[in-house]
Amino acid sequence: MNKQELRQLIRQRKAACPQTERAALSAAVCRLAGANPHISEANTILLYHPLPDEVDIRPLIHSLSASCRILLPVVVGDDLELRLYRDDKDLREGAFHILEPMGEAFNQYDEIDTAVIPGMAFTINGDRLGRGKGYYDRLLSRLSNTYFIGVCWPFQIVDDIPHEKHDIRMEEVLAAGI
Repeated sequence: MNKQELRQLIRQRKAACPQTERAALSAAVCRLAGANPHISEANTILLYHPLPDEVDIRPLIHSLSASCRILLPVVVGDDLELRLYRDDKDLREGAFHILEPMGEAFNQYDEIDTAVIPGMAFTINGDRLGRGKGYYDRLLSRLSNTYFIGVCWPFQIVDDIPHEKHDIRMEEVLAAGI
């Protein structure tokens, strides 16, 4: 199966899963993530504000914001820029209708301990399939000291993902129910 076919399959699986079930699975992923030492002990962590068809990690953002520095990506042209997250009042709708922080830009990449990354699909071994624009692959290639954790729903785990030289592998994948 090529990348486009795999993306289509995952879109179908997402559509077949009721929103209430996705919400329960998202809550379970947040519990797993909160117990993960790479996340709970991080001083600076890259998270994301979810699209409607991604694992909702907003509870994780809120719980970690009191104990560490939270960074969220902002789409700027063909790249992701990182910005500090303070609170939800600091968010505005940006590209692709994603809520993005208006705070100051952050480019001390070597200070980012952990990055929690969404994807269309993952393998247990950490291969990741994104949406096809390469935003995260370009960003993650700049984070040399960062531990990468992919988060997904269990039906996003697949046996194999075709990968190319520029695709970035996760060190770990968290999915509830697998």
